Amino acid sequence: MSTTIKVRKAAAGKLKQQIEAGKNVYYADADEKSGGDDAGPDPHALLDSAFGACTALTVTMVARHKQMPLTDVRVEITHQEADGVYHLQRKIELVGDLTAEQRTYLLGIANKCPIHRALSGRFEIATTLQDATK
Repeated sequence: MSTTIKVRKAAAGKLKQQIEAGKNVYYADADEKSGGDDAGPDPHALLDSAFGACTALTVTMVARHKQMPLTDVRVEITHQEADGVYHLQRKIELVGDLTAEQRTYLLGIANKCPIHRALSGRFEIATTLQDATK
């Protein structure tokens, strides 16, 4: 699946960026001490949010498909950066009348969410410079 993300300076704000993902529009910003207005999550929070949302969505979809009595998935993501390494900590709470076997199964599914796989894999980034006069 490929989605084009478009990012540009928002109409208002010192550093605020408008992000377009398909038909969805949202914003990112920097906090005030970094020169922004804190009018949206910073890029690290967006990355961490993608990981948390992917985890919750993937587990929920599989539980529904397997007709498991899962009523909610609560995910908490924290990160620290040290020595050039981005350390992620993920806490998952599975809400519902699940057996121990179902909980273990769903934890394994969480580790297979597409963002988890991407973050655990290898990235290759190709960058081109577009002509700003177009």
